[in-house]
Amino acid sequence: MTGSTRSSGGLDDRRKRLLFRCWHRGTREMDLILGRFADAEIGVLTEAELTDLESLIEVPDPDLYAALSSDALLAPEYRTALFDRIKSFQPGEA
Repeated sequence: MTGSTRSSGGLDDRRKRLLFRCWHRGTREMDLILGRFADAEIGVLTEAELTDLESLIEVPDPDLYAALSSDALLAPEYRTALFDRIKSFQPGEA
């Protein structure tokens, strides 16, 4: 799978933009991690979680991938409950 399985129909512009950005990170690994999470969760994220996601997707791919796939640490402002949800997300859970 290399692209979104979720339609952006019915999403507000902010969520559409985030869904697109999660699937177009620049590295396939990050596309799959963030894209699958966004497919499953974008419709139910709170406004605060959307803000956290907007901030998180600005982190360079190598740094974010290391933090999500190992014990590498991100700066404290990125270590949110949403980051923990993404890190523990398993596709097919939703």
